Amino acid sequence: MTPPIPRAARGLWDSAPILLVTTTLLWSSNFIIGRAAIEHLPPIALAFWRWTVALALLIGPSWKYLRADLPKLRAAWPVVLALSALGVTLFNTLVYIGLRTTTATNGALLQSTNPLIILLFSFLLFRERVTSTQLVAVLISLCGVVVIVARGSLETLLALAVAPGDLLIFLATAGYALYTVLLRRRPQVHPLSLLSATFALGTLLLLPAYAWEHFSVGPVEPTPPVIGAVLYVGIFPSIVSFLCFNRATELIGPARAGQYMHLTPAFGSLLAVIFLGERLHLFHFAGAGLIATGILLADAKRRAREAASAT
Repeated sequence: MTPPIPRAARGLWDSAPILLVTTTLLWSSNFIIGRAAIEHLPPIALAFWRWTVALALLIGPSWKYLRADLPKLRAAWPVVLALSALGVTLFNTLVYIGLRTTTATNGALLQSTNPLIILLFSFLLFRERVTSTQLVAVLISLCGVVVIVARGSLETLLALAVAPGDLLIFLATAGYALYTVLLRRRPQVHPLSLLSATFALGTLLLLPAYAWEHFSVGPVEPTPPVIGAVLYVGIFPSIVSFLCFNRATELIGPARAGQYMHLTPAFGSLLAVIFLGERLHLFHFAGAGLIATGILLADAKRRAREAASAT
């Protein structure tokens, strides 16, 4: 369902490329903030307060839609609960924990495997046919993942000395790929209703882990860096990016929307160099090149079919 928005903004709301470029840029900045905030607040606290702030800002504008759509949301509660757990509770929590033992650049690169994992889940859940070309593409991109997590070292790979953060971020990426595929089963409600419901349920599911961290690590001090980080991730990588991504997926489907995730390493690496002073290594370029090759190859067959049907 499309929300009532001013005519001047209609073109933006109906443009999947603009929505997805915005999404990937904001998600890339989320890796930068998550990495920079390590010294100021624990990862679960960052995730919990991020969604709490996002929900607090969203609940007012979405309240009338949420009340009207509540029967539909209740009827589809298994899907809504799954979307909440995957997209809100687990994804960013695992990313923030993972960034404690890996770089923002690695995190952004690993997230670019999202489109290929979407293909896998689309086949497993909805029996969407995977062609031989797509299978080769998956293998190529997986090689890129191996290059990144092994940091280009055969010795590291053979010793399985992979940073825990890389594995956590890859697991988070797989979870978000499943979230993307399940969006096709979302209830037909106003976008703000779905966003508010998933934010609320996801935050509630995160509460026990936050309570454990609060008492075992200590309370979060509301310093200016903490407040700034929480406000930023609560507004831009949360409300804005989720609205953009959900709408784009509605417009062009999960597989095509997922293809834009290969922009994440480009944006993420650039932002990490600018704001965190991280260095790019040869294995970053090699891994990103393999991932990008796999993504482009996976999409080649679809583009050929579309071109043939248009003639």
